[in-house]
Formats: sequence, structure tokens, C-alpha cells
Amino acid sequence: MTKLPIVNDLGFFEIRMESIGGFGANLAGKILGEAGILGMGFNGSNFSSYGSEKKGSPVKAFVRFCKSDGAVRVNSPVTEPHILVIFVETMLGYPGLMSGAGKDTTVIINTASGPDEARDKMKLQCGTVVTIDAMKIAVEEKTRVNTALLGTIAKVSGFIDPEAIKEYIRYNLGKKYAFLIEPNLKTFDRGSVEFEKKYFDDDGKYPAQPYRRDGQALGYMNQPMGGVIKTPANSIHKDLTVSRMGWIPVLLKSKCTSCGECDITCPDYCFDWIKQENKKGKQVQVLEKIDYIHCKGCLRCVEICKFDALVSKVEYEVDHKIIEDGFTD
Repeated sequence: MTKLPIVNDLGFFEIRMESIGGFGANLAGKILGEAGILGMGFNGSNFSSYGSEKKGSPVKAFVRFCKSDGAVRVNSPVTEPHILVIFVETMLGYPGLMSGAGKDTTVIINTASGPDEARDKMKLQCGTVVTIDAMKIAVEEKTRVNTALLGTIAKVSGFIDPEAIKEYIRYNLGKKYAFLIEPNLKTFDRGSVEFEKKYFDDDGKYPAQPYRRDGQALGYMNQPMGGVIKTPANSIHKDLTVSRMGWIPVLLKSKCTSCGECDITCPDYCFDWIKQENKKGKQVQVLEKIDYIHCKGCLRCVEICKFDALVSKVEYEVDHKIIEDGFTD
């Protein structure tokens, strides 16, 4: 049996995945766990953590491997991962995302940036940074980022058998989605080669980020009556860009009639309107732009627009000025 390259004090090689519901982190952890335990003969465990409203909300997946005769007597979250996988670059502002990463950690991040720029964004003290544009691969192959990242994990780990992962990709997708097996295997293969890797020493540029758990601010002693939200209108600050799957709607103002059907169908109120005078001098509401901070890329507006004023585009191909302005002529 393959030997684990490094283990912690309890004898485990540990992996933590940080993601958003909808990107397939839960399935990736399941496939990785099955490949290592059932396919390669390690002992270990895998589990995920997420709330009842999974899609669009934070998701963590944890995987542990130890020797085949090792006892698994720990079920707590992975706090000091040997591999930390970040599924969405825009999650980097989340508190505690990088906690526990150190010199023995390999951080794999889905980004179009290189390792140097990614390290600065993460403020990583030291360790190995691996960057891969998994979103671009997923869009081109019509899959999701999880299998591309599985390919990268297998390659950089130094011990995970890619054929074992492929076997359990086939097994898990073959139950309901057999037509997705080949595209996902191709995505996996691309993920295993299309990445950049660099090790960083502790040069004093950034401080260590040890694992911490702050606990809950509210409990049974100080919970507001009836679950009252004490910060009204706080949802206007919600950034939904992390939920997007690589596609966004683009507003063509020259074709827009301001009929309002897009606004009615949008679940997150992404459309900004202004008052203007029409040719008859009457005050009317005119669609001004899309607010991409609140857009999660569901593309319902594109489906309902009968004037073709809204079109779907691959986000990384769209001029950044269009995203800033919220429209194009």
C-alpha cells in the first residue's frame, strides 16, 4: 500500500475543502474518501458541514487518511490541513478561511492568478500555493470545478492514485448521470496538469493564521425574542458573486424596453432602475444596469427576456468595464 507522505500527531493526513453550495465540494470529498479508503486501502473518514439551505451558502468538506490498521477516533473538523482547497477565489474575505494553514500545507485555489498574486490575496505566511483556473476548465467542458480540483489534489498530493479517483467518479456519476462521466474524466485529467505550483518560505511578509474558533455571539441567554433580526436591511450588503458558476447575464441597453419582466423573475433584485421623462414628458421607470454584486448567475432573466436585451456570457470573457458599469450598448 502507498505510504502517506506526512501525518499529524494522531497519524492522519488531512484535507479541508472550503466552498459554496453548488460547486460540488460535498461530492468531491465523498469521491476522495471512497478512492482513498475503498480504492487504495487506507483507513479514514470524510464528512461535510453545511446548513439546511446548501446552495449558495458556505460548505466545508473534510477528509482524513491514516494507515490501514490505524484507529479513527476523531470526528472533529480539520483544523490544520495538509491540503487546503479553496473552490471559489471570492471567498477569500470570509473570516477564518485560511486558518490553520502553515509550512506543511499545500493550498490549492481556483483562480486565474499565478501563485505569487494568489499568495498576496490569501496573505499566506508560508507553504505551497497551487493555482488552477478550474472555472475556465469547467465552463469549457460543461462540468463543475470539483472534478478539476480533484485532478489537482491527486497530482500534488504525491500519493493519491488518480485511477482510484476516476473509478469513483464513474461510480458516483453512473447512478444517475452516466452522460456526464466522460466530460468529468476529461475535466479531471485537465486539472491534473493545468496548474502552477510554488513554495513560499516565511519571509515575514504575512503573519501566521492559526486555527481559531470564535464561537457564537448569540445563545439561549441573549437570543432576541422571536428571533428578531436586529440589523434591518443587512441583506443589501450580501455578495452573491461567489455563487456564480462561470456565466452571467449581460444587459444590452440598446435593445431594452424596460418592460420589467427581468426584474419580476430575478430572485435577488439585481436590477437598478432610475426615473426619467419619456418623449411625452411623463415620468417613467427605466432599467439602468445590473448590480453584479447581488447576481448569482441563475440566468432566469435571460430566459424570460423576449427582446434579447439580456444574453448569457462566460464571465471571464466579459470586459471588466461592462461588469463595473452593469450594461453594454
